[in-house]
Amino acid sequence: MRVGIVGATGYGGAELLRILHTHPYFEITALYTSSQQGRNIHEHYPHLTGIIPLTLEEINPIKMAKDTDVVFLAVPTGVASQLAPELLSAGCMVIDLTGDFRLKNTEDYEFWYKREAAPKEWIQKAVYSIPELNNASIKGSQFISNPGCYPTATLLGLAPLAKAKMLKEGSVIIDAKSGVSGAGQTVSLGNIYSELNENFKIYKVNQHQHIPEIEQMLKELGYVSPVTFQTHLVPMTRGIMTTIYGSVEEKITEDELWKLYYEFYIDKPFVRVREMGVFPATKEVAASNYCDIGISFDERTGRATIVSVIDNLMKGAAGQAVQNANLLFGFEETAGLHFSPIYP
Repeated sequence: MRVGIVGATGYGGAELLRILHTHPYFEITALYTSSQQGRNIHEHYPHLTGIIPLTLEEINPIKMAKDTDVVFLAVPTGVASQLAPELLSAGCMVIDLTGDFRLKNTEDYEFWYKREAAPKEWIQKAVYSIPELNNASIKGSQFISNPGCYPTATLLGLAPLAKAKMLKEGSVIIDAKSGVSGAGQTVSLGNIYSELNENFKIYKVNQHQHIPEIEQMLKELGYVSPVTFQTHLVPMTRGIMTTIYGSVEEKITEDELWKLYYEFYIDKPFVRVREMGVFPATKEVAASNYCDIGISFDERTGRATIVSVIDNLMKGAAGQAVQNANLLFGFEETAGLHFSPIYP
């Protein structure tokens, strides 16, 4: 299958290049840009010298649809809302890594993202897909909306309890931390070394744009209340840890809770439920498509604690996008992705 990437010069695009370069079924045939036409990708990323000898091309949806079978959009928020419909209308399959098509309610998008929403007709055509939770809906689709990084870690952490309808409504609190690569390559005061080093800070308090995405999917799973969701920036390059707290409606033991999670994910190759009492660290999933989950239940308070970790650029972006592409084309879900995390 011929693959095109828009936004290959970003961090998510760089991970798509790394994965797809050795993928058994996909071949990168074109890279597209709005600002660096004519440059070889290794001029932006020297680590790709001699590996991916492709020149960045201008964005032309008609030509792109002729030259590729599927296009990954690893672009800034707001760009995909216009580009994706043009590509789809030209006959190209699209996997969008932005947030432009994740929210089905356009008013929610405009409130949380502070920009005009994509046309409703295209939002309805986009299939929002966390493969472990709704991969059946991918079949026959032309257009995948790839989930956000924080929602992926959060929803995989909460799904077993939510689907079993065991979470007490109004009880969910999500404490999330991310490495700085989640902010992309855009330079800002908050992202420079002297601000980040030896520092740990909260941001977008009660205002993060991923809140409605989390709540939208949780409603589909059976939990309908709003959540409290806070994000923190950690002085590391990549990784997300979400520590999630939720009260359980019915009596359950810690062993029973662990069994619920283990059985829910037993046939999901990229979710690893740790043994009881063992909790994952971000480095243990670095540069991989794994989501590792550790759980605990405090029988004294009736509250579950779920720790979910992912690599924000992989399972939170590029890795999951390729996982969705595998399912879209009927390939094995793990194709091109079944490599171990890097360590240390």
